[in-house]
Amino acid sequence: MPEPYIRISGLRRDYNMGHFYVHALAGVDLTVEKNTFTVIMGPSGSGKSTLLYLLGGLDRPSAGSIQVNGQNIEKLDENELAVYRRRTAGFIFQSFNLIASMTAVQNVAFPLRFARIGHRQRLTRANELMAKVGLADRAHHRPTELSGGQQQRVAIARSLINDPQLILADEPTGNLDTTSGMSIMHLLADLHRSGRTVLVVTHDLRMKHFATHHLYLLDGKIVSEAEYEQASSLAVESASQEAI
Repeated sequence: MPEPYIRISGLRRDYNMGHFYVHALAGVDLTVEKNTFTVIMGPSGSGKSTLLYLLGGLDRPSAGSIQVNGQNIEKLDENELAVYRRRTAGFIFQSFNLIASMTAVQNVAFPLRFARIGHRQRLTRANELMAKVGLADRAHHRPTELSGGQQQRVAIARSLINDPQLILADEPTGNLDTTSGMSIMHLLADLHRSGRTVLVVTHDLRMKHFATHHLYLLDGKIVSEAEYEQASSLAVESASQEAI
């Protein structure tokens, strides 16, 4: 039987907060098959964004292993991690993280600077992606001249500039209105249908309708849907009682 595309074993991430430690991830084990669309649900503080950052090579685990397409990324040095981020993983941030002084197309093209690709070729590729996300007519607008939904589309185009096979999205609809959020979900679904592996962490229940797999995180651990629903119900009940 072939190895899964992603295999995570005993993954822990602890943060030193002065006189005590916060256990953001408390021993996560999971596998993700290639060409799947996985939604990771969990309340704030459950560890879901931490998990995504570790998968993207943006943070390092305290313990455990992360294997992506046969490569143990927790063993990579900083230069090797940079190559991994450039070639394998495309990251989409909730807050867009666009550079305000650059136009949309310049933001999309920016990661190619580190791949030693010429200016003209970078812009050609970036313009192609701007068209792909439906923003060809906004290529020369700066982020402040774009709506939240348009900025997120630019961020998605930027994540695709190196043609990664793994797309990691951290609350991609969190700062968007209902309509813009739905358009981003459809765009992520299109990326999945194109053959990419997509992982999304979100509070947005609508995202589940686009996914092939669902995961639930509570207190840094993978739990069943039943456990997650029970905890959510208790949280709502507790909040209602406090409001009385």
